[in-house]
Amino acid sequence: MKTTKWKLFGSVALAAVMVVGCSAPVHIEKDDTVDFSKYKTFAWVEKQDSGKKDKDKSNDLMEQKFKQAVTTALDKQGWRMDNRKPDVLVSYDVLVERGARSQSDAMYSQPFMRTFYNPFARRFYNIYYPSQFMGYDDYAVPIREGTVTISMTDAHSHKVVWQGWTTDEVNSHNLTSKEINTAVRSIFKKFDVAKN
Repeated sequence: MKTTKWKLFGSVALAAVMVVGCSAPVHIEKDDTVDFSKYKTFAWVEKQDSGKKDKDKSNDLMEQKFKQAVTTALDKQGWRMDNRKPDVLVSYDVLVERGARSQSDAMYSQPFMRTFYNPFARRFYNIYYPSQFMGYDDYAVPIREGTVTISMTDAHSHKVVWQGWTTDEVNSHNLTSKEINTAVRSIFKKFDVAKN
C-alpha cells in the first residue's frame, strides 16, 4: 500500500515539474536604486486615444481582463488602488506577431516483404523487412506569439521603476482570459519587490 502511495506521489510530482518546465520564460527588470517599500498605492495609466471611438470592442474587454488580473495580483502584494494620489502608475502592452516554431518528426521506411525462390529446395520463401529509422524531418510551423509587458512608473519622478514581460504562443490576435491570467500570474511570481 505504501509503495502505491509513493508511486502516485512521484507521478504527481513529475507532472508538476513538467508543467512548470513548460511554462513561458518571464523576464524582470527593476530600478535597484528605488525603495519599493515606500510604494503602497497604484493607478492605471489612461490611454492617450481614450477620446476616440475604438473600432474593435474586443480590445475593451481584453483591457478589463488585464486590469482585473493585475489589480488582483497587486492586491495580494498588499497594494491598493488610489486614483487621486498614487505612488505608482501601472500600464500594460500586448504585442502579437507571427513567428515560427521548429519541429522535428521521426521518419521511417515502409515495411515490405520479398519473395525468393530456392532452386535446391524448389520452394518459395517470404522474407519480411520491417520499417527502418531514416532520420528526422525538420520543418517550421507558423505560430502567433504574444508578448505581454507590465510596467510601473513612479508617479512623482515619471521614471519606470519595474517592468516584467513574457512571451508565449497564442491562438489569435486577441488574448483569451486564460492566456491573460496565465501571463499576469507568471510575471507577478517574479515581482519580489521585498528584495531590494
